Amino acid sequence: MLMKTRILTCTALIALCAGQAAYAATVGVSWARFQEERWKTDESSLKNRLEELGHTLIVADANGSVERQAADIEGLIAKGAEVLLVIGHDTSAVVPAVQLALDEGIPVIAYERQIKHPDVLYVGFDPVLVGRAQATALIEVAPHGNYVLIKGGQQDQYAHGTLQGQMEVLQSAIDSGNVTIVAEDWTTDWKPEVAQSNMENIITALGDAQIDAVLCSNDGMAGGVVAALEGAGLVGVPLSGQDGDIAAINRIARGEQTMTAWKDVRVLGARAAELADSIIAGADLSTLAGATTFALDDGAEQRAFPLEPTTITADNIDLMVDADWVTIEDVCRGVEPGTHSVCN
Repeated sequence: MLMKTRILTCTALIALCAGQAAYAATVGVSWARFQEERWKTDESSLKNRLEELGHTLIVADANGSVERQAADIEGLIAKGAEVLLVIGHDTSAVVPAVQLALDEGIPVIAYERQIKHPDVLYVGFDPVLVGRAQATALIEVAPHGNYVLIKGGQQDQYAHGTLQGQMEVLQSAIDSGNVTIVAEDWTTDWKPEVAQSNMENIITALGDAQIDAVLCSNDGMAGGVVAALEGAGLVGVPLSGQDGDIAAINRIARGEQTMTAWKDVRVLGARAAELADSIIAGADLSTLAGATTFALDDGAEQRAFPLEPTTITADNIDLMVDADWVTIEDVCRGVEPGTHSVCN
């Protein structure tokens, strides 16, 4: 897949255009909301790998605004982006802006958050697998009881995919009567403070009803949930997350969070950079490692490059230490001596 209306020009780094499969190009990234911890790691990995491949990265941050993201995409096009990576704030509302790029002949990669469009590529950690990992880990420690669902941003397709995976695991336990969903809420923009407020309201509404597990969709929100649980004297309720935030790993070591679906976004950033490079080089994307197709709602197909998360609990935090994702100091801050093997 190459540009339909734009021509990538060889630079001095490339001796001759004829027969060359690689070009130095400009790759644009439209971030939905760059404030979360993980996106900084994504960007660093993406930028480093692109530079290794001879390309330049330009970025824009929509800061949680649909209107701003549309303007950002137009701005990245105007600045010469020849491939676009889009992390959609609202993965439906961003489609017209994405279509504008496609109409200009600019390939678009939906990064992490799927944009359901057959001409948009997708690369990210499969949200359904994330949801399955979260629910499976909680069912193992809380096979019976009342569950609360703290879901991600309702406007984000990734939140819906995560919920789908959660329910695929939970449904049999719900049908058997072992698990009851006593409350659930969406979390605007995945904001921790919104998750905390939602959890506080749920605790108040449930009154004396017991909460046996909180299926929370990411680590940032889990921090807000922990604050709400602690405020109500409910420390230690089984709790899930995703991403592998440093604060979450510390909470797992302290016994405040049960698991995280770790997404090593260093791998994701590099994979996205290599995918952009393959597009620039005119490669047959169907032959690339990890290539598959996702079925869309209208029966169309989308070329996808999904990655699988790793379930992290108190039993295998050492995997993240060994991978240089976190330090022992990060993990063990505030952990009581003798309560975790990594901290001994």
